[in-house]
Amino acid sequence: MVTSIYKDLSLAPQGEQKIAWVRAHMPLLRALEQRFTQEQPFAGKRIALSIHLEAKTAYLARVLAAGGAEVSVTGSNPMSTKDDIVAALVVSGIHTFAIHGADAEAYRNFVKQTLACEPHIVIDDGGDLVHELHSLYPEYAKHTIGACEETTTGVLRAVAREKNNALNFPVLSINGAQSKHLFDNRYGTGQSTFDGIMRTTNLVIAGKTVVVAGYGWCGKGCAMRAKGLGAEVIVTEVDPIKALEAKMDGFAVMTMSAAAPLGDIFITATGCCDVLTSGHFSLMKEGAIISNTGHFEDEINLTDLQQLSDSVTIARENIEGYTLKNGRTLYLLGRGALVNIACADGHPAEIMDMSFALQALSAEYLLSHELEAKVYDVSDEIDREVAALKLQDMGVSLDNLTTRQQQYLNGYELK
Repeated sequence: MVTSIYKDLSLAPQGEQKIAWVRAHMPLLRALEQRFTQEQPFAGKRIALSIHLEAKTAYLARVLAAGGAEVSVTGSNPMSTKDDIVAALVVSGIHTFAIHGADAEAYRNFVKQTLACEPHIVIDDGGDLVHELHSLYPEYAKHTIGACEETTTGVLRAVAREKNNALNFPVLSINGAQSKHLFDNRYGTGQSTFDGIMRTTNLVIAGKTVVVAGYGWCGKGCAMRAKGLGAEVIVTEVDPIKALEAKMDGFAVMTMSAAAPLGDIFITATGCCDVLTSGHFSLMKEGAIISNTGHFEDEINLTDLQQLSDSVTIARENIEGYTLKNGRTLYLLGRGALVNIACADGHPAEIMDMSFALQALSAEYLLSHELEAKVYDVSDEIDREVAALKLQDMGVSLDNLTTRQQQYLNGYELK
C-alpha cells in the first residue's frame, strides 16, 4: 500500500511554519484538539479527508489525528494544493496524496489512494470522495459510517444521489449550517476572492466594473467586497428571488450577455457549469479579467475560450492571456480554478476555524448516531455551540431570556 505521494519533503519546514501560524489563529480547533487528545473519540477509526490542501486543512487533519484517527488526506483541487503543506503532513506521519498542479489522471489516483484506507468517516469538499466511493471504489466503502460535506456543490451532488435512491450512507451538510455559510461563504469568500485577484494582478479594484455571477452567499460576499473597494458591481442571476435581493441591495442586475461588454473583472460564483461561454467571451472588452470562485472550473467554459483564441501566453504568474480571433486579449486567473486559493491562501484562518470546528464536531456526531442514507443538516446544537464559542473568543457576551420572557415566547394565549 502506498503511504504518501508528494513533491518535495525538503519543503516541510516552510509548511510547518504556515501551519503553526494558522493554529495560533484557530482557537476553536485548538480547544477541540485539547479535548480530542484527552478523550480519543476517533480511536481505531479511519478518516479520509479531501479539502483544499493548505495550512488550515492540515491543522484540521492533525486535530482529527490527535483524537485517535488514522487520517488519509488529499486535496480537493490540484491547483489549490500547497506542496510545502503536503510535505509537513507527510513528515508528521499523516498519509497524504497530493501534488500542486497535478493533471486529472494523477488527481484521480490521489483520490483512490486516499480512499484505499477503507474509511469509517469521509470529510469532503466538492463531493469527489463520496462520488468515487459510490461509482469507482464501492469496495472501499464497506466500513463507511457517513460523510461530512463542506460545499454547496458537494451537497447538491449528495442530494441528487438521495433523490435517485443512489446514496449508500448518510451525508451531513456542513455547508447548510448557519455558522458555516453565513460566515465562510460570505465573509471568507468575499475577502479571499479579492485577495487572490489583487495579489495576482496587482491592479486596482476601485473604478472598475465587477461582474459577479450568482448571488448566493458566496456571490453576496464578493459583491459586498467589490462595492467596498470602490467598484461598480453588476450581478447576474437565474433565481428571481436572489436577483431581486441583489437589486434591492443596490446592485445592477442583468443577463450575462448584457454584462459581458461592460465588465472589467468577472467572478463566477454559482456552483454550475457554463456560466461564461463563447457568446460571452466574444463580447468582452480588451483586457477583461476572468476568474472563478465556485468549486469547479466548469463555471468557465475553457474549451470555448481556447477555441475562440489564436494564442495563449503566460502574462504573469497565475495569469494566462487568451488572444481571441477578434484581436482582443482576455486574462484568465488560476486556470479557472478557485481564484481565492489557486492564486492566494484561501479563506482567513479565523473563518475556517468555525467551518472546520463544524467538520470535526460533525465527524464525532456520526460516531454516536445511527443515521439512514440521507442528507442531513448539522444539528442545531452543534451549530449554536460553534457560534457561541466564536463569540466567547471574540469577547462578546449575550443576554439571557428571563423565565417570564421564555414563557411569553412559548405561550399561545393572547399577550
